[in-house]
Amino acid sequence: MTQTSREIVKRCITFNNPERMPRDLWVLPWMETNHPEMLQKVRDTYPSDIAWLPGNSNFSWVSSVYNVSPKLKGNPYKVGEYIDEWGCVFNNVHDGIIGEVKNPIIEDLADIDKFQAPYDVLPKDYDKAREFVNKFCASSDKFVFGSCCPRPWERIQFILGTENAMIDVMLYEEEFKKLLKIIHDFYVKELEFWASTDVDVLMFMDDWGSQNQLLMRPEMWSDIFKPLYKEYCDIANSHGKHIFMHSDGYIIDIYKDLIEIGVDAVNSQLFCMDMEQVAKEAKGKITFWGEIDRQHVLVSNDLQKGRDAVRKVAKSLYDSKGGIIAQFELGPGANPEMAMAIYDEWDKIQNI
Repeated sequence: MTQTSREIVKRCITFNNPERMPRDLWVLPWMETNHPEMLQKVRDTYPSDIAWLPGNSNFSWVSSVYNVSPKLKGNPYKVGEYIDEWGCVFNNVHDGIIGEVKNPIIEDLADIDKFQAPYDVLPKDYDKAREFVNKFCASSDKFVFGSCCPRPWERIQFILGTENAMIDVMLYEEEFKKLLKIIHDFYVKELEFWASTDVDVLMFMDDWGSQNQLLMRPEMWSDIFKPLYKEYCDIANSHGKHIFMHSDGYIIDIYKDLIEIGVDAVNSQLFCMDMEQVAKEAKGKITFWGEIDRQHVLVSNDLQKGRDAVRKVAKSLYDSKGGIIAQFELGPGANPEMAMAIYDEWDKIQNI
């Protein structure tokens, strides 16, 4: 009997012999604008097994679940200024990608008492919002994500600015702890709503790696942020949900912690790390939710680089029982033909 996309992903992340490797393609608007025909060919040939609420990329679903924040201004993927529901201001100089925060909204942690999390965006009518989400989940045979993504470390950077955030987390004074708690408490409330729906998985993220090391000592990361992430995992697990994490850069030093707290799958830049070491730390214990090198492979016109990259991942991490989701991101400069080559190669590997 043919397995549905939902069953394939669940079997993959529980190492229970999916009939094939699940797929998940991330696409930034730049790709939609610049390569629509080739992108559609990729999607038609290798459809994703993972789904978000319809219209998630342009926020058209928001009013059916959340209240639209009066702070929102602009479009995060358009040139110009975008203000999010927290009041953070992003400046974008290129269409099709997300901009950066240049001016923090809190310049002095002494002003923390003036800051509030955006509870006004959470559903007014939880039952009605839950009904909308559940109706979508029932209509789909894909593995459905809850449409929220806690990111406490990145949110602190958006609020304070990256330089100040790096200084303040090292000092770790009471005002910083208070800000972190404000952010975390909001995310807990938001996750609890999504955990009460019929979605299959919850997600959180924070980019913790530079090109070759963590942004802070692993011990500090473990003391400050690991307990927050464990609470997110506990919410998911207590409601029978899976939970995934995304983190860019070199993060091998925290793989064991992510496994310990119950993360089912991690989206990380495997090509920033020693893949054999990654395998020793985590193969068979967590699912590798992609990815293929965005820096050198996905932007190349040499399709053999994509095939070789797939073979490199497979050599270290592939197991027919599960543990890999064929995921990668098509963003600015990426070659959509490379996507076909990568998926073709994964097909060859799993059909040997």
